Amino acid sequence: MKPKTQNYSKLELLAPAGSLQSFFAAVESGADAVFCGLKTFSARAKAKNFTMEELVGLAGYAHKLNKKIYVALNTLVKEDELSELISVLSELEYLGVDGLIIQDLGLYRVAHKYFPKIPLHASTQMVIHNLAGVKILEKMGFERVVLARELSLAEISYISENSNLEIEHFIHGALCYSLSGHCLFSSYIDGRSGNRGRCIQPCRRRYHHDNDSGFYFSTSDLSAIELIPNLASAGVMSLKIEGRMKSPEYVAAVVSAYRTVIDAGPGDEKNAVKRAKEQLETAMGRKSTSGFLHGPGSAEILMPARKGGIGRIIGRVERLHGDTVSFKTSGRIQIGDRLRIQPGNDRAGQGFTVRTLFLKNKSSSVAEKDSFVSITLPKIITKGRVSVGDLVFMLVSGQSFTMSEEACLRKIKTAPVPARSINLCIQCNEADSIFTVMADCNGNEVVKVYPVDMVPANRSPLKKETLLKIFSQTGHPELVLENLKAKDLPSVVIKPSRLKEIRRDFYAMLDGILKKRHRKDANQRLCVVQSDLCVPGNLQNKPASSQLYIVTDQQDDLHVVKDHPDLKFIFPLRTEFLEAALKVPLSLGEEKKRLFWDLPSVIFDDEWSNLQQLVDRAVVEGFSGFRFNNLSHFELVRSVRDGYFIAGPWLYALNSQAIDAIEELGGRCFSLSIEDDRENLSSLLQGKTLGKQLVTVYSPVDLFTSRIALPVEEKNGVFLKNDRGEKLHLTVNRGLTITQADKAFSLIGLISELQEMGCCNFVLDLRGTGLATPGGQEIMMAYAEDRTIPGTILLNYEKGLI
Repeated sequence: MKPKTQNYSKLELLAPAGSLQSFFAAVESGADAVFCGLKTFSARAKAKNFTMEELVGLAGYAHKLNKKIYVALNTLVKEDELSELISVLSELEYLGVDGLIIQDLGLYRVAHKYFPKIPLHASTQMVIHNLAGVKILEKMGFERVVLARELSLAEISYISENSNLEIEHFIHGALCYSLSGHCLFSSYIDGRSGNRGRCIQPCRRRYHHDNDSGFYFSTSDLSAIELIPNLASAGVMSLKIEGRMKSPEYVAAVVSAYRTVIDAGPGDEKNAVKRAKEQLETAMGRKSTSGFLHGPGSAEILMPARKGGIGRIIGRVERLHGDTVSFKTSGRIQIGDRLRIQPGNDRAGQGFTVRTLFLKNKSSSVAEKDSFVSITLPKIITKGRVSVGDLVFMLVSGQSFTMSEEACLRKIKTAPVPARSINLCIQCNEADSIFTVMADCNGNEVVKVYPVDMVPANRSPLKKETLLKIFSQTGHPELVLENLKAKDLPSVVIKPSRLKEIRRDFYAMLDGILKKRHRKDANQRLCVVQSDLCVPGNLQNKPASSQLYIVTDQQDDLHVVKDHPDLKFIFPLRTEFLEAALKVPLSLGEEKKRLFWDLPSVIFDDEWSNLQQLVDRAVVEGFSGFRFNNLSHFELVRSVRDGYFIAGPWLYALNSQAIDAIEELGGRCFSLSIEDDRENLSSLLQGKTLGKQLVTVYSPVDLFTSRIALPVEEKNGVFLKNDRGEKLHLTVNRGLTITQADKAFSLIGLISELQEMGCCNFVLDLRGTGLATPGGQEIMMAYAEDRTIPGTILLNYEKGLI
């Protein structure tokens, strides 16, 4: 096991870079590393992000300063996106990024198998929240894990003490109400999935409870500025600041604050924290909280009485003329401050930096408290998005970062590009008047012979030092001379101009050959990868009959297992259910094989031993089927022989490579996501794993899974409504708050279409209803008749998953 971090010198301060200016704000304010996203496959798709060409400059600049750069490809990947993904991974491996932050298991498989030089980091979207999950990641070849934000310091410490992976944890920024990777709310509303970087933040909206209303899902911002020693002692080695959507001014202020604390000398820790808090006040976020670090019961995590926008209110729009707003300010404003105008409805506001400021029609650089100011807005803000009465928020105060985008671009252009080390061997044949240059670059050998005029040397003959001085200047930034051999040089003189001509010609030729070979090698490898990935299935091999699985949490349904030999059942693995199942006379063979135990998707370490005992007892009693919903579950059954393991819906499988990855871990069948759409489902159902996929055609929709307590205590859970009157039902299960949509998801009415696609395994998730009830029987009848159920929704099946 790795030793715990004992001093701050081992800590990595990791900062977000959602734009070029934010990148420089981070590195120049003291970040040891930055994480950024590309224009595609990023969990912050709304950030500016970077092209591959821009990333080359970022990586070169960061490495020049001995800082690291990590690339976040932490989204779920559709089947038709795999080809583009392969090209991206090829470029990232060549670029030499220091780490790849990922969620998708298909992306993991492709990267690990075909691009092994890229270090892999498990995103918090993978919902790694216990030691078993970290152990699985170790076996899979990950180097680092970003633990779930919901863990306490004690839970983090336990994981760190018993594992070898690098531990990364968030220390500052926005908190999600739901466990990351367990949220379908944004996707439920309009198909923009948080799992694909397009969250529209429904948790920040207003909801209604009885006669009250509030922002019941809106969390405070995390701030662990006082807990750096505790995090270091717990074994965290990378301190992560959230905020790829944040401004450069915000990034600079927050990074500087944490740098102040990390660099504090002995005896100066308290003063450093005080100074850091003053710095953080200039980057005005929401109300701050230590999150779950002190334990899951922290009351200050939620802020239901206040809208979830960040910043401090400094005014209300009183006048709007063209692209200029005017208002009386309740605080000091200066050029360079970051503001946001917040609409009175639930629409998101947009931040901007103050570039012009007027007092009584006169330009000014600063406006004191109680001044009536006029500020020119960027055009993107004013297009129907600002109204009289809208609130004005101060986001960042002070010119903490003033480098323009043009200045950033100039700096990036000076950054070194990924270098190739060159070993040269030079031979000089006086008898034949030829000069031979041989190069070796990572196994690529290039030789060229040049005619030269040689003159016997009376003094200062050709020496190795002379050749080294000339050939060290390659003229190509990516070519770096590492070593030069020149033995048995004759006592001759060659004109320096001729040697320089040879140098220019040879390096130009070498650069062209290496680039051509790189493209050829890359294309050959891409073809190999593509041929391995794109293996179609054969619909003729599809099983002739369909299999129906029933998911239920009603104990009475245990008594109907014997009555339905054509069905398979999935029950929650709880003590009371296992005890009840043992009282039902199920045959050891056929009937127990048709019963699967559903493992909870979230299992904190203090619950682990109890669940392990339940699994072991179920196996002893003759059960061998389990449904997994988290990577940690593979550790629960590591000693089970001849088990039949179904990958549940929370082990997302939006592409064939994710299915392959789960199969290689031990999965036998694979649940496709209810988030998915028709086109992608069709691709998966006709792929090489034909017949192994399970398609859920009826299910309640779990929008949030949270470790935050109910906002209001009520016996049967809490019912909330949004502004459109749509209901949400909040219940508590094993200390987790589950938020369900009022309408169920259903593809019943499209069964025939799914069968034509190749689907032969269907799932009816009857949690909350059960099979033996009138409601359950009605759903079964609708399934049998392939008849649409009124009041249900298709989610993204027709409109598409964005």
